[in-house]
Amino acid sequence: MQNERFVTVRTDHRNPDFRLLVAELDQELSLRDGPDHGFYHQFNGIEGLDQVVVAYEGSVAVACGAMKPFGTDRVEIKRMFVLPPYRGQGAAQKVLRTLEVWALESGVSGCILETGKRQPEAIAFYRKSGYVQMENYGPYRGVENSLCFEKGLQEAQ
Repeated sequence: MQNERFVTVRTDHRNPDFRLLVAELDQELSLRDGPDHGFYHQFNGIEGLDQVVVAYEGSVAVACGAMKPFGTDRVEIKRMFVLPPYRGQGAAQKVLRTLEVWALESGVSGCILETGKRQPEAIAFYRKSGYVQMENYGPYRGVENSLCFEKGLQEAQ
């Protein structure tokens, strides 16, 4: 299996490797989002993220993702990121799969997420991972550059 080389760890927002990866993510998004970055950044704080996954290759933290409750029966996937040299090698898939299994174990029925139109790699990844586009939710309603996706967790089994 392609992502056996990556080991995931369940943790929370205090994890120093997660914090370093998120700093890299924020730098990349600042460039991609341009003047819209301030709007998106306000929704991406990490302090309340108690369900975080970090993927390692050996002792190197290479990818991360998190989730937080959304309503009573879903979670929102947040802060997905893979260091550029590790992209396309299964790290994101491993992180997302670990988050989905964790969510399923938590008893929720589905996952939702938002990504930007300026992130075509992320859009393709989520579609490949079984996510379908939905109407923009919450703070992303009416935001032209946002795309929202959802996936039922029965599909994650």
